[in-house]
Order: sequence, then C-alpha cells, then structure tokens
Amino acid sequence: MSTTLRAAPPTETERRPGRWLALSVLVLAVLLVAVDATVLGLATPFISEDLRPSGNQLLWIGDVYSFVIAGLLVTMGGLGDRIGRKRILLGGATAFGAVSVLNAYATTPELMILARALLGVAGATLMPATLALIRNLFHDPRERSLAVGIWGAMASAGTAVGPIVGGFLLEHFWWGSVFLINLPVMAVLVLVGARTLPESRNPHPGPWDLASVVLSLVGMIGVVYAIKEAASHGFSPAVLGTGLLGVAALSGFVRRQFTLPVPLLDMRLFRRRGFSGAVLADLLTVLGMSGLVFFLSQYLQLVQGRRPFEAGLAELPAAVGAVVTGLVAGRAARRFSVRAVVSGGLAAVGLALAALTTLTRTTGYPLLGAALLVVGVGAGFSFTVTADVILSSVPKEQAGAASAVSETAYELGAALGIALLGSIVTGVYRGFTGPADTPAVAHESLGGAVEAASDLPAHTAQALLTAARDSFVQGLHLAAGAGAVVLLATSAAAWFLLKNQKLENSP
Repeated sequence: MSTTLRAAPPTETERRPGRWLALSVLVLAVLLVAVDATVLGLATPFISEDLRPSGNQLLWIGDVYSFVIAGLLVTMGGLGDRIGRKRILLGGATAFGAVSVLNAYATTPELMILARALLGVAGATLMPATLALIRNLFHDPRERSLAVGIWGAMASAGTAVGPIVGGFLLEHFWWGSVFLINLPVMAVLVLVGARTLPESRNPHPGPWDLASVVLSLVGMIGVVYAIKEAASHGFSPAVLGTGLLGVAALSGFVRRQFTLPVPLLDMRLFRRRGFSGAVLADLLTVLGMSGLVFFLSQYLQLVQGRRPFEAGLAELPAAVGAVVTGLVAGRAARRFSVRAVVSGGLAAVGLALAALTTLTRTTGYPLLGAALLVVGVGAGFSFTVTADVILSSVPKEQAGAASAVSETAYELGAALGIALLGSIVTGVYRGFTGPADTPAVAHESLGGAVEAASDLPAHTAQALLTAARDSFVQGLHLAAGAGAVVLLATSAAAWFLLKNQKLENSP
C-alpha cells in the first residue's frame, strides 16, 4: 500500500487508493493538538495551586504556546513544502510527545512557560502538514471538502475528549498526567503514519531563506508580545519598542517575499479575495472566542464548584455541535453559498456569546449548555468552510504555505484573544474588594483566592470567595460582550469579503 500511496497521480482528478486510511492518521495529529489545548484550561486551577504563578505568569502559561506556534507556522509550512510534509509531521509528532513529558514534570512557573514554548515549536510542524497532505491526498473537490470536514470534526472531538479524559485524570492523578496522554497518541501516529502516509513536497521549492525565517519569527512574536503587555500593563517604552520592532520585521518580511524568486510565503495569495477573506474571518473569530473559552473551565470549577470531570462534560455540547456541522458544512456551502454559511455561523456564535453576558454565580446549566451548543454549531460551519476555501484557492505545490497561513490566523487569534479578552477578565477581577485581611495572592487569580480562603476563618473565607467570584463573573461578562461584538462584526465583514466565493465541484 505504501508504494501505491507514494506514486504521484497521473491526473489531478485521480482518486488515490488508501487515502481514507491515510486521513485517519492525519486526524490523530489534529486530535493531539486539540486535546493538549483543552486540557490546559481544565488543569489551570491545579497548576495555580501547585506552582503558584502570578496572574501574569498564568496568562503566559496559557498563551505562550500560541505565541510561539504563530511565529513559526509559516516557517514550518514552508519547510514542509521543501523537505517533505510527511517527514516534518512525523518528526514534529515525536518532539511533541517528548516535550509533553517536560510539561508534565515542570516544577516552577518559569519552567512551565518554557515547556509550553517548546511545545509550540513542535506543534508548529503538525497542523500545516496535515492540511497540506489532505490537499495532496484528495484531488476530487467534494471528497476534499468531506476530508476537511472530518479533519475539523476531529479537532472539535479533541475539545470534547480533552476535558473529559483530562477531568478523569485530574480527579485520580496529579495535573501533569493530562500532558502524558499525548504519548500514546503520538506513538500510534508515528508508527502507523510511517507506513501509510505518502510523502509530498514542492517539486521546485527554491532555496531556504534564513532571513525570511528570522523576520517572520521576530515580527510575529514582537507584535503579539507588545499587544499582550499593553493590554495587561499599559504602554511603556519597552512595550512600544518591542511592538515597533515586530512591525518593522513583518514589513521587512513582506518586502523580502516580493524580491525572492521562490518566496517562503507567496504574498500574491492575499490578492485573492476569497483567500484573504477566509483568513481574516478565522483570525477574528478565534480572537472573539478564545479569551472567554480559556476562562470557562475556571468558571465551572472555581465559581460553580464542579469537579474537573463534571466541568469537562459541561463543555461537551460545543464539541458535539462542531463535529456534526463540520461534516455537512461543505454540502451546505454548495447548496446555499459560502458567504451565507460562514456569515450565518459567525452570527450564531456572536449571539451565543451575547447570551453568556447574563451568567451569574448560580446560573443553571440549560442556558450555558444551549449557548455552548450554538457556539459549536456556528464554529463548525464557519471553520470548515473557510479551511476548504483556503486550500482550494492555491495550487497543491503551495499547500503547506497556505495551510500555515490558515493556522497562523487561528493561533494568532487565540493568542490575541487570551491576551486582550483574558486581560479584561484579569483586570476586572483584580479590582474586587474583599475582607480587610485579604492576602495579596487572592488578587492575582481566582485560584489564588480559593487557596487563600482555605487558611482563613470560615466567615472571612466565605466573604472573600463571594467577592472574588462576583468580580470574576463581571470580568467574564465584559469578555463575552466584547467577543460578541467581534463575532457579529466579523459576520458582516465575511458577507462582503466572501461574495461570489464558491467551493469547487467534482469534474
């Protein structure tokens, strides 16, 4: 089978034997990344209690993975186009598993932040390679739409499996165990993928341009870091300087791409309205959702008092909605239109986030569960169709770079969402007024307040927890409201940017 899979198809429309088995290996990589992202939020209260990070360190633990991965995705996508997407996928999966062990046994906040950053380096190799291999495995447009839908559905399934499995582990083992679940998935991916995945690369990749790699990395990390620090602590000369350095590096990167015979990233892709519109929609959508999602597990556990496993089950409707709609999104976009499905999905997410501004400490689950289901349905439609648009907009030789742009938008949106909306939650939370003898650690994070309350007299502890939880919920209200505005504005923008955009049909 591996010989057949490696043979290049004589025509663009030939259906490669074994493509669905190969797809099953690719979605394991997606599952690996999705599970890791979701279990972190569930484990945050335990990490806070054990490592005692400051509020700022806690945000870094949450978003440094996205910062690093956003800075390296374009580089890794271009590298996969050059050295082979199978090779970089399997190498990245091996590294991802190894660094997961370092995450599991981190003993200080600083080591945890470093481990998350290294995990971002490994993770940057996975997502672009999987989408690029799908582009080269499935030449029939309708089959490719279904494959992308399955790819997206597995990412959503990971968001369901992660909290449930993570919740079980957190109730029976220490928090580091949630990272060790990556190891068996990685082992299956590497062993089976080595035999079933075809190798693919750009036949004329051009030389590797180190200057472009450095400019991309410095630019992305510089800009994102400056935005995060400005949102958390306001502007300072250091923050402004870092931001300007990042902007200058990105400008240099763009100019350099236009001068290279074979650029690391072909900037002419952005001249295609469908491509640029889909990328922008992904970035803004994730930005509007991620800050709230990052703090949702803390709300369920530390505000409403749910056990980790119960909190994981509570988040299940979002994943179920995304899985179901992801599988039918391509068909819906062909029957109606790309812009109707994407804009409608984003509007649904925006309205669901608006409904979450009514949350209180005692809100019943029906409202929360219904809102999460609508978020999943809307996101499943939107993300699946935009991924299909991005892949079908480029030649298969550039699939790695295009996939990297798609994933960069996703990760950049996640990092900015946690930085901006997360900073709103943190900023509002820190302003609560507790009892006179409230320890300073209680103002750093809600986990710190819960820990501090355990050492206080019952009456004082209850007053502290009530004030802290009310303040945390107020922060969630502002984050949900801001996210709703972003999603509804993105829905309107997508309606215009994706006008006349269509998915390919089978020949």
